[in-house]
Amino acid sequence: MRVVQGLLRSVVVSAVLALCVSPAFAAGVFSDWAAVVVAGDWHAHDGSPSEAFDNARRDIAKDLVQLGFSPDDVEQFSVRPDNYPDTRPMPSDAHSIATALWDLSNKTNTGCFVYFTSHGSTSGIVMGDTTYSPGELSQTLDNTCSTRPTVVIVSACFSGVFVPVLQAPNRMILTAARPDRTSFGCGSSNYYTFFDQCVLETLPASPDFPTLGRGVQACVAAREKKEHMAPPSEPQLWIGAQAETSLPRWR
Repeated sequence: MRVVQGLLRSVVVSAVLALCVSPAFAAGVFSDWAAVVVAGDWHAHDGSPSEAFDNARRDIAKDLVQLGFSPDDVEQFSVRPDNYPDTRPMPSDAHSIATALWDLSNKTNTGCFVYFTSHGSTSGIVMGDTTYSPGELSQTLDNTCSTRPTVVIVSACFSGVFVPVLQAPNRMILTAARPDRTSFGCGSSNYYTFFDQCVLETLPASPDFPTLGRGVQACVAAREKKEHMAPPSEPQLWIGAQAETSLPRWR
């Protein structure tokens, strides 16, 4: 049933995005952007197998292409890349991600989009058998995207730890939780995490990334309240002064 729901969501989102095309979108506001979408684990919170992170990785990448990102400039990563020959992800590790973003940033000129979904801790985000720290991501972004408009979304427990380290005038940062809070939806029966599902549901109705961020915050809060999850994860949104004016609208 969850697989059917996920496929249905993908069809509906694609249809809505097609209906929301504007002159700016048609002109290709993201055609010169680089993007990496990373699934950092394949386990549920109890250690059992889960497809939740790879489901989000695949569908986020698909929606970026719907927004106008060039398929050749959207690189996907998975801890089990051989399991997904249809999307051809690369292995999820710090070196591969840094190399891919370096290559993408050298063939594009306008902006960067980075999305991670995995488990997390106060030290960073789970990446296979290691932890990918805020400092590592900050260095990678400095070396690749530099001062370009950059959107960073980190979907994980405690992911608010990334915000102070990644802050820069050209960046927007959206995380699934406060630095001291867990997020929800990492069970083996979840098709997506709560946060990832809210991103995918909110994207079609959003005209730009700042609006998406605020919509995701409201979506997560509503779902956690409905399902009596406590304490609330409180997704964090930080937008640099330059990013407020330089991030494009797609409709």
